[in-house]
Amino acid sequence: MTRKLFFIGFMLFANLLFAQQTKKTWTLREIIDYAISNNLTIKRSTYNVQSGEINLLQSKMAMLPNLNFNGNYGINWGRTIDPTTNIFTENEIRNSNLGATSTWLLWNGFRLFYNLKQSDIELDAANEDLIKARNDVILNVITLYLNVVFNKELYNVAQLQLNTTQEQLQRTRKLADAGSVPLADVLNLDAQLATNEVNVIQQENALNLSLLQLKQALQLPASTPMDVELPQVDISNELLINKTADEIYDIATLSMPEIRAAELRKTSSQYAWRSAKGNLYPRISVNASYNTVYSDQRRQFYPDGNFQIVTEPIGYVDGSNATVFRDVTVPTGQISVPSIGDQYRDNRGRSVGVNLQIPIFNGLSARSAMQRAAISRNVADISYLEISNTLRQAVETAYNNALAAGKTYASTERQVKARDEAYRMAKQRYSLGAVNFVDYQLAENNLFQSQSDLLRAKYDFIFRKKVLDFYQGLPLDF
Repeated sequence: MTRKLFFIGFMLFANLLFAQQTKKTWTLREIIDYAISNNLTIKRSTYNVQSGEINLLQSKMAMLPNLNFNGNYGINWGRTIDPTTNIFTENEIRNSNLGATSTWLLWNGFRLFYNLKQSDIELDAANEDLIKARNDVILNVITLYLNVVFNKELYNVAQLQLNTTQEQLQRTRKLADAGSVPLADVLNLDAQLATNEVNVIQQENALNLSLLQLKQALQLPASTPMDVELPQVDISNELLINKTADEIYDIATLSMPEIRAAELRKTSSQYAWRSAKGNLYPRISVNASYNTVYSDQRRQFYPDGNFQIVTEPIGYVDGSNATVFRDVTVPTGQISVPSIGDQYRDNRGRSVGVNLQIPIFNGLSARSAMQRAAISRNVADISYLEISNTLRQAVETAYNNALAAGKTYASTERQVKARDEAYRMAKQRYSLGAVNFVDYQLAENNLFQSQSDLLRAKYDFIFRKKVLDFYQGLPLDF
């Protein structure tokens, strides 16, 4: 049994040691890079960019002539037409056709040109959407990261408070044993120790929950060992915000990708309307075709280089109606089916033409498409105004929150200094028996509460300041 317990204890210790060794401490830059590489929204936006590239390439190629090849092979029997002689026949015919056609649209109210410009601008807008998706992920990750750091700091404060209470409990027990303090102080400290232990458990749970939320944002399993690096931030030099809300908004209108995307889509809607209007104009195109045919019923005479004299009638004698003959020299040879290559070469046909199509009435399809494009153009204008107003409101809110957070931090910092001095004095007086336990415990609780408030104010200000940096297009790293 002893060996078994020893083995179990050894394995538990080894697993704990291995877990500590394999737990990776992530920096903020590593978290951001990993989130960008694995976020599904960013991947979806990347595919949208690829689709935009395909649409742009297609719009470019649509301005070039098209080219199509066609061919067929068939067997006909019964009464049909020989495709090489256009004569009716009842023989079985094996034939094939080869051909190629090409059409080049020369002009249609610049519809293809405007489609090309629209596709180019839509690709730029898709790239701006991709940047926005990355910015949103970065801002969300920073929020979760600061939440983990904040809870980690609170956990350390709770641990410190627990250790301080334990040390004070040990000293108080010695004083109680010596009769210097009443036993009630020991009991009160023991109760306070239990309260601090509960606080440690609650802060540990909050830390684990914030780590879980960060893992979920990174698409990591909950069982992944993870820790974050505490940033070394000195915010004393950042409490001053040297720009007004209007100045930050002016910068944001130039740096925020959603504004640029909305502007691009306004321009895109203009080109879409012009493209739809092009369907009202005449259409001019050039057509060209090439074709050839083969039939196994075609016959052709192939001379062998020799000649023979053949007598043939050339008329009749008046009165007697006697037939008049003459000798004709004709070449000799054989009649056979020409080869496929010879027939394809001999039966070639070509054509070139110019086509003019003037739209007169087509069920109002062209005009309706133009009207829908005009409505989409107006919707794009409204979307731009909505995004601009939303951005202005967000900047103004973030600016006011940052100002309030900075003032809160400065006030809380002064509060911590005052309560730290009050606790130090209460601790000395309690050790000398000059104050009772209640006053001492109140000073201690006030100190740790103010320390927690300072941490909350610190990371709240850091986050609010980073939001302002985000709207100004500044780096979000620490």
